[in-house]
Amino acid sequence: MTTVRTDSALPVPAPDVNPDTAEFWAATQEGRLLVTRCSQCGEAVWYPRPICPFCHSTDTVLEQASGRGTVYTFSIVRRAPGEWGQATPYVLAYVELEEGPRVMTNIVDCSVEDVYIGAPVEVVFFDTGEGAALPRFRLVDA
Repeated sequence: MTTVRTDSALPVPAPDVNPDTAEFWAATQEGRLLVTRCSQCGEAVWYPRPICPFCHSTDTVLEQASGRGTVYTFSIVRRAPGEWGQATPYVLAYVELEEGPRVMTNIVDCSVEDVYIGAPVEVVFFDTGEGAALPRFRLVDA
């Protein structure tokens, strides 16, 4: 379990919560990252959804993820519209979780020049103020 923070340098937009994602977003507020696992084919799936995109089974469950992964790829955003423009430069990345799925996210709490492909990361949560927290990732020492 990770502490949910309120000190984000990036905007923290509230997600659209629906019955299919309500349990996932409730867990984020507790500092827990969940992934969907298909009970039929065993694949872990990101983003949370009730139907497995690999075998189309509806026999899926949410399970606790480690919150650890590696940077699969990333981009440094230096120009952005609106409130995101006030936060540049920032890192937009795909993180490959230890459980397998790749998550589009931000890498935070570091200089953008410190991020590299293969860098180990861990999840941190930022409160949206509306009953959910956004999972983002920070670099960890290897």
